[in-house]
Amino acid sequence: MEPLVDCVTEDDRWDALGLEPLALRAVQASLAVLGLPEHGFTLGVLGCDDARIAALNASFRHKPTATNVLSWPYDNLSAKAEGGMPDRPEPGEADDPVSFGDLALSYDTCAREAVAAGTPLPDHVSHLVVHALLHCLGYDHIRDGDATLMEATEVRILATLGISDPY
Repeated sequence: MEPLVDCVTEDDRWDALGLEPLALRAVQASLAVLGLPEHGFTLGVLGCDDARIAALNASFRHKPTATNVLSWPYDNLSAKAEGGMPDRPEPGEADDPVSFGDLALSYDTCAREAVAAGTPLPDHVSHLVVHALLHCLGYDHIRDGDATLMEATEVRILATLGISDPY
């Protein structure tokens, strides 16, 4: 059976923080709130630093700067109507799961943001994993109605993790 979270770290600070169990807990909470099963899905998670995420951001978004998190959805599940619910993904088999997509997190940017916000780093990272997973599930925050839905969904998920509303 494939893991729900396939975590790769390129920066030892992520291992010290426990990125894999943090990401797994955030993904499990997200799936529970969204009513999706844990089995039949997988998510790739990369823990890197500012240099690596800036290179990824330049390659994929043409923005050669560091950012906190990037996501690459496997499928476009976006709602057609503003503020509408995204399409639900169909799970695969346990030995052939469907990928939600991939995400990358920069330790440097995440740590700076957590300090600036007075938020524990594990809580901030959990929030960013939830945020990026929701992007992989078709949620977005470009249009106002979509942003309202995405933020409310994030807040509901984070509450189940004991993390206060980041907005």
